[in-house]
Amino acid sequence: MKKASLIVLTISFFGLVACRTGNKKETNMDKETLVKIETTLGNIKVKLYNETPKHRDNFIKLAKEGVYEGTLFHRVIKDFMIQAGDPGSKNAPNGKALGTGDVGYTIPAEFVYPKYFHKRGALSAARQGDNVNPKKESSGCQFYIVTGNVFNDSTLLDMERQINENRVGLIFNSLVQKHMKEIYKMRKANDEEGLYELQESLIAQAREMASKQPEFRFTPEQITAYTTVGGTPHLDGEYTVFGEVVEGMDVVDKIQRVKTDRNDRPEEDVRIVKVEVE
Repeated sequence: MKKASLIVLTISFFGLVACRTGNKKETNMDKETLVKIETTLGNIKVKLYNETPKHRDNFIKLAKEGVYEGTLFHRVIKDFMIQAGDPGSKNAPNGKALGTGDVGYTIPAEFVYPKYFHKRGALSAARQGDNVNPKKESSGCQFYIVTGNVFNDSTLLDMERQINENRVGLIFNSLVQKHMKEIYKMRKANDEEGLYELQESLIAQAREMASKQPEFRFTPEQITAYTTVGGTPHLDGEYTVFGEVVEGMDVVDKIQRVKTDRNDRPEEDVRIVKVEVE
């Protein structure tokens, strides 16, 4: 890194097992919740994970309250994902930019990684970016279903390498945040030499801290999924995956192929008719 360069900031009850006469009852953690999402292009059935109870219970609550009825799949990107759940999309005029609507609250992140990841068909919660949402809390209502791409082994290896290399930068940025008062003081005094020395010190600290962390590696399950059915691996660990499609991926594919405008909104509305807990 050249001496002339300056520090740059980079602005993402348990179910009790009751035994009676020797028989075990099904627990809350054993029972799976299935939800049918009826759309104008067909039905999609999803399974909600018990390991993400806050997201599960919230999705069930909104479904039963009818919050999703009439909302649109307002953001559709082929070979990536289809997104819905914006209350503001109900009766939205053609061409209106959507995606900022909410229900007035967020949900704490529930990462169950690497068990649950962004394979094709994953049901995940949308959220605001890290710059305003460093805890990666989920939107209280907006969700997306992954379509993604199929990757080869070489591409996944490159991703692993890039993730490991990016760790130094992420740690460096966190260290910078801790020295902001010092940095501002040096900038005000035009102390470029001091800024450079601090920068080099923080880079060295970041590299040392990164070297003590285990290297990132995709699990065998991730590799199998991403090289066969596909997905969006770069979203792993960034957004909460709280369920998956069990029926109706053909409908998801139908939705992802519709023509969209420059804001990724379908030119012809794809609407959620009803969300029903089975």
